[in-house]
Amino acid sequence: MTDTSSHGTSDGRSDRTSRGAEQLWAALGGDPELMGRIAYSGPRGLLAARLPVMELARATVAVCALAAAEYAARGAGGPVPAVRVDDAAVATAFVSERHLLVDGRAPVTFAPLSRFWRTADGWVRTHANYPHHRAALLTALDTDEDGVESALAARRSLDVEEAVYAAGGLAVALRTPGEWAAHPQGVLAARRPLLTRERLDDTAPRRRSRPLRVLDLTRVIAGPVATRTLALLGADVLRIDPPRLPELPDQHADTGFGKRSTTLDLDSPADRRTLDELLDAADVLVTGYRPGALDGYGLTRPGLVVAQLSAWGDDGPWGGRRGFDSLVQVASGIAVVEGSPDRPGALPAQALDHGTGYLLAAAVLRSLTEQEREGGTRLVRLALARTARFLTHGLSPAAPGGGADDGDAAYGPGRRLAGTDSPLGRLRYALPPVSFAGAPEDWSRPPGKWGADAPRWA
Repeated sequence: MTDTSSHGTSDGRSDRTSRGAEQLWAALGGDPELMGRIAYSGPRGLLAARLPVMELARATVAVCALAAAEYAARGAGGPVPAVRVDDAAVATAFVSERHLLVDGRAPVTFAPLSRFWRTADGWVRTHANYPHHRAALLTALDTDEDGVESALAARRSLDVEEAVYAAGGLAVALRTPGEWAAHPQGVLAARRPLLTRERLDDTAPRRRSRPLRVLDLTRVIAGPVATRTLALLGADVLRIDPPRLPELPDQHADTGFGKRSTTLDLDSPADRRTLDELLDAADVLVTGYRPGALDGYGLTRPGLVVAQLSAWGDDGPWGGRRGFDSLVQVASGIAVVEGSPDRPGALPAQALDHGTGYLLAAAVLRSLTEQEREGGTRLVRLALARTARFLTHGLSPAAPGGGADDGDAAYGPGRRLAGTDSPLGRLRYALPPVSFAGAPEDWSRPPGKWGADAPRWA
């Protein structure tokens, strides 16, 4: 049975999603009349969880598709194309990294040291997928990999959190929703808006006769999902990484569709000049490094749309800290809500990453639409912790019943997967969920090898 109505069903599923999408569209400054262009369909029960994960997924994809449709219709004089949100496509895309196959090999999603651990007084979750984070974790614990479990079991969770962070690693103590609400960073997440949008000056409107040029200075999932979506819509996306900090191969394969990849050392004068030249000709800059990390590089230009993504927010005691979806789930109380009395749990997808990624792309597209009418350099900011707040407090509760795996068993993602040859090998991958009348159904190019492209616009 499917739901093809955009105005609600007997189980209230579309009503909940519509309310969430309306909140997001209002935060994006969109015309409320355009909400009627969205229609929802697909099987029930996907991404089942105690929290309204599917509602978050559908709503973020819906506003992203609507912002894309609005941007596509600019200047044409006709109506904004109709948007279709298919639950099967959305659910598949929200776990795209799990569906990836490279020459038939399943992806590596978490390293052995990236998991929950018991401590003397509770639990911590560590993130050690990257070699430098793994090294920092072991340094903080003064042990090798075999001794991590016993080292953590002898320490208090908050002590581990602080010691690992001080060493440059990532570990977060498990908190209940109430403990996070009382934490200074949790207080800020509750007080701050889900996203912020600013017009920084009165630069004249841009007139473009070429594809959008997007500089992608993001890593992991959320930022790359946003820029992968912009690439789907025809943008020339150039991802830039430090040459000594390679992206994880499977992560790069999953989020690299439609993009080119290069490396620049921003401490090198020659590479800095190259970046400046790229910025001078860019339309959009998306950054995903911790707040303050890029402040000294002078990356803003008049007329640019700058989109900044962080884990915890751009201010507060944790504003400068690194973070990932799994760690935000642990800090914010989500892991307690989704767990059992005996063990913390997790969402059925890295929904904070994916949801924030689609919302980030929507914010860029809405900024571009407004900029072409009104001009101005634009700045948008989002944070995983604020998306977590929207999931836990901004959406209606999820329907009762169902476990985290029920959805995958119910629908089967086959028709939302595709295959292609690439420089990385034969890839199986999730198709994009962003859909409107006239939209591309797939990316124009597969991912290439990390860092293999020249640092220039196409």
